[in-house]
Amino acid sequence: MANQTQPSLLNRFFYTSHSISIGKLCQAHSVKHLHVRTRMELEHALVLSRHAPTDYVIEIESRIEDNATFHRILMNSARQAADHALRILSKLSVPDHVCSSLFLGKVQKMEYSLYRIELCAPRTSTPSTCNSERFYREGFILTLSLKDGSVGFGEVAPMEIHTENLQDVEEQLRCILHLIKGAEISYLLPLRKGSFSSWLWERLGIKPYSIFPSVRCGLEMAVLNALAERQGSSLSSLLLDCEISSQESAYVKEDEAKERMSRVEICALIDSDGTPKDVASIAAKLFEEGFNTIKLKVAWRSNPLEDAAVIQEIRQKIGYEIKIRADANKKWTFGQAIQFASAVKCCDLQYIEEPVVFEEDIIKFCEETGLPAALDETIDGMHQDLLNKLSVYKHPGIVAVVIKPNVVGGFENAALIAKWAQQHNKMAVISSAFESSLSLSVYIQFANYLEQQYTHICRAKYKETKPTIAHGLGTYQWLKEDVTAEPLRTCVHSHGDKVEVSVQDAALLLQNFRINNEIIQRSYKEEEIQTYRVSVNCQEFSYSLKIREAGKYIHMMQDKVIIFLHGLLGTGEDWIPIMKSLSVTARCISVDLPGHGESQIQNCANKEGKVEFGVSIEVVADVLHKLIQEITPGRVVLAGYSMGARVALYMALRCSKKIGGAVIISGSPGLKDVAMKKIRAAQDDSKARYLRAHGLRSFLDMWYAGDMWNSLRNHPYFGQIVESRAHHDDVSALSKAMSGLSVGRQPSLWEDLQQCTKPLLFIVGEKDGKFKEIAHQMCYELSNNPGNKDKEGKKIHEMIEVSDSGHAVHVECPLSVISSLSKFLINLEESPV
Repeated sequence: MANQTQPSLLNRFFYTSHSISIGKLCQAHSVKHLHVRTRMELEHALVLSRHAPTDYVIEIESRIEDNATFHRILMNSARQAADHALRILSKLSVPDHVCSSLFLGKVQKMEYSLYRIELCAPRTSTPSTCNSERFYREGFILTLSLKDGSVGFGEVAPMEIHTENLQDVEEQLRCILHLIKGAEISYLLPLRKGSFSSWLWERLGIKPYSIFPSVRCGLEMAVLNALAERQGSSLSSLLLDCEISSQESAYVKEDEAKERMSRVEICALIDSDGTPKDVASIAAKLFEEGFNTIKLKVAWRSNPLEDAAVIQEIRQKIGYEIKIRADANKKWTFGQAIQFASAVKCCDLQYIEEPVVFEEDIIKFCEETGLPAALDETIDGMHQDLLNKLSVYKHPGIVAVVIKPNVVGGFENAALIAKWAQQHNKMAVISSAFESSLSLSVYIQFANYLEQQYTHICRAKYKETKPTIAHGLGTYQWLKEDVTAEPLRTCVHSHGDKVEVSVQDAALLLQNFRINNEIIQRSYKEEEIQTYRVSVNCQEFSYSLKIREAGKYIHMMQDKVIIFLHGLLGTGEDWIPIMKSLSVTARCISVDLPGHGESQIQNCANKEGKVEFGVSIEVVADVLHKLIQEITPGRVVLAGYSMGARVALYMALRCSKKIGGAVIISGSPGLKDVAMKKIRAAQDDSKARYLRAHGLRSFLDMWYAGDMWNSLRNHPYFGQIVESRAHHDDVSALSKAMSGLSVGRQPSLWEDLQQCTKPLLFIVGEKDGKFKEIAHQMCYELSNNPGNKDKEGKKIHEMIEVSDSGHAVHVECPLSVISSLSKFLINLEESPV
């Protein structure tokens, strides 16, 4: 209620911490009344009302000029209460139809473009001996579109010094493009701990550990940006769960807290190649430009004392008004690091990143030298069980953690690491890896979020906040070109002692982001699978095979063909995500094997008579051999799963002229014992009779209830997977294939392994005990084979165990299988037998 007659123009209104109408509230017996006049009293009252078991009416008496401030405090408190309710709701078991209508959006599509931008100088991660006159950064820009029209952009930019490259990440991106279409995205995604990891598995069927760090970072970036656009907010506000609109903030004074929240300080990065005086001159120039923190690479020179001389020269030239960080990238032995520390002990380093090669020596280095250290590469491999692994580094001598989101595996992991650092009184420094302005703008938003999170942590612990952190985003100075026509702007602090980036400017760049098409090399919108039929005659029967193909027109002239063979009850459709991934570099073909899917069998000798046929491994191998001759003049690589793996192994060992190598996924070479073969053949005949008598759906229920599928039953799309097995045109032919292709009727290939000269890759799931043991036994047999090495003496047989997966490893963990297949193909190309 406003009292316009009073000189102070007092305003009064009511606030309650619970969702109860004022009428009901006034009637309640447990309601308490608070009257506040100052900002401090208001904040205290709000905290009290949030944590008390009773309801409160808060009456605010204020002057008109204070209303904007009070309104902002009330709005943030209300939003925090709403977010708290959303978090509670997100943990409840909410019916799917409620989630669909209230909390979930759907992905319309995702596309990517390969970019190539020129840099002004070589990256500091590249040795200075590089003789090139031009330097480039390559990566992918993701465009994620939601069905409501919201669009988010992400950047995937792998580093050459890590275990992923452009081909690796593009293969994963193609698989994700296929899996993500139509996937639901919760609008609560940024609010929940571990939510993105859960989303990857529950909505895409991707094990979080199997996705490359840079791919996950770019995907998270695109999703978060899309959600921010949908909500009409900045990414920082999305993460903070609160936002101050520009209209409201216009009425708020620019006090120190607001100033800290609106800009992010930047640390300059120095290319430390050159003499100590040259480097010191560069540092002095950066200091004049406004940088108060610089970082330079060490351990590139012939000995640590030369690096120390550079730092000493900088101190002599500039003094101690600038903070200095050094980065050794784990290149020094403990002795070399001690030598460097002794020479710079009076140079007041803010910290040195990764001074020693062995992680267990870093605390010892801090204790012996007294020099503060920071973690960087040490945390790069901590993609699982982060907090337990970080707990080793609580030592106060480790004062900072340098976090590269595209290396640690995205913002969920980065936020967890940062919060751990902040809770242990360490700096959480966000660092870029020479990405474009797209990533830099997101990192600025993220750094702003972390700084406000740190403020909340300090308030909760009644601690005074430390000065702002200079984040490692000075790589913008390397960008001669950019992925957007409007690059990110930097500014000098009003006092002239800091170089900062406006959080608002970074938000505007993201909101108005447009790709600079001049730097795009090519784009990909998901490849259409080509389908056709091929007829093959074999032993008086005609086999009409359903074929699916990816990469046909790109790789027609290349002798790099992979043929995928499914397991029992499967079809060629099972391989589509993997085929789309590998079609980057190979022509990928899958086949509906005889008796399965849409493949058909006809009697050529007596077309009017009843079709009587048998489907044995020899017949299937003969049919496939003729198919290969039909579709390609060269040799092929076979990739088979379970039943298809047995066929692939048989062909690699006995039809070797057209087979360049084989990938055996959860397969076996058959049974040695004659009695066991008879028992197994009888068991499979019994299953075939059950299929004919009770129908396919009843058989599927029985089949997938077995212990072999324990792991697969935990897959979020297990129901859809089983449903896909129910589509076979001829159940009678399927039952005959089940009998004829029984492992009990397959010839034993154990002795053939001892003569094998073809490259073989065995892939098994960690939880598939039976086939894991079989794979080990096959590798043992092959190790006794004198022809198990290529011309360079390298072994041509390998076994890969995929963690947290069972028998259907290619379905449970497709990204790991894609990576293994890709490396196998590269090895074949580089070391032909």
